[in-house]
Amino acid sequence: MQRTMPRRTILAAGLGLPALASSWPALAQGAWPNRAVTVVEGYPPGGVTDLASRAVSDRMAREFGVPVVVENRPGAATSVAATYVARARPDGYTLVMGTTTLAINTTLQPTLTPRDPGRELDPIGMVFRTPFILHVHESLPVRTTAELVDYARANPGKVLFASPGTGAVSHLCLELFKARTGIDIVHVPYRGGAPAALDLRAGRVHAMFQAPQEAAPTLRDGVTRGLSVTAPTRLADYPNLPPINETIPGFEVFFWQGLFAPAGTPAAVIERAGAALRAATEDPANRARLAEQGVELLSGDAETLRRTLAEDTTRWGNLIREAGIRLE
Repeated sequence: MQRTMPRRTILAAGLGLPALASSWPALAQGAWPNRAVTVVEGYPPGGVTDLASRAVSDRMAREFGVPVVVENRPGAATSVAATYVARARPDGYTLVMGTTTLAINTTLQPTLTPRDPGRELDPIGMVFRTPFILHVHESLPVRTTAELVDYARANPGKVLFASPGTGAVSHLCLELFKARTGIDIVHVPYRGGAPAALDLRAGRVHAMFQAPQEAAPTLRDGVTRGLSVTAPTRLADYPNLPPINETIPGFEVFFWQGLFAPAGTPAAVIERAGAALRAATEDPANRARLAEQGVELLSGDAETLRRTLAEDTTRWGNLIREAGIRLE
């Protein structure tokens, strides 16, 4: 026998439906994350960006209570990884570790995507930054940045500077060095940092801007001589190297990495991811571990990352245009 519901009960239930329906997004959002989160990395395994990504992701997993998996998708100056995430569903389950290359590609390789990372990706927070060490082969008769500039002026076109490739941050650091000093030095691009470092060790090139962890082997062996650092203050591990801004005022360069989500990701998800990221970057064990690699973990929020991306996009874009830098 079928029972009927009183009319007033039906009406009451009907009136409650809009309120219940409107709460569904909030309930779903509040449950994030309830499954594994993927963090896409634009570099191959084993490098400092990969090391930082994994250290941070492991700590974020503890905050979330679900796995945070690092997936390496190298290629096209990190554009493969960034494009994959920019086109992903904006639900917080696919994130990307973006770097300074996002700011560079916009001008240097405008056909790559994302063409406007400031609009196509939502910043979550900073992860790390690292300066560069200016060092020279021991055969070069200079011991300071000022002496290098004087030597290059006296020997135009004879000092060979290596880089991991055209458009790399260390290459743009070199171009900024040239622009600020007016010296004639030769850029020798390589396909990656390892072959460039090998030729510097062998003395086939004379100088290079390298991250501290990359410059450490030749500095330690005495094959190269450190002249300065591109940070505004001395580094704890290299207290004898002065900031380059003591010779070239205002000269400051960092390579940075930050966590991004696809544009349109809910604000509550960005906020929770940012809180977990800060817990990871402020973790003493992570800070000590990455400091050994010359990496300074940061705890900047989404706005800090947004501002950093915008400022570097303008800065490097202007330099690329003024210097006429083009890919080979």
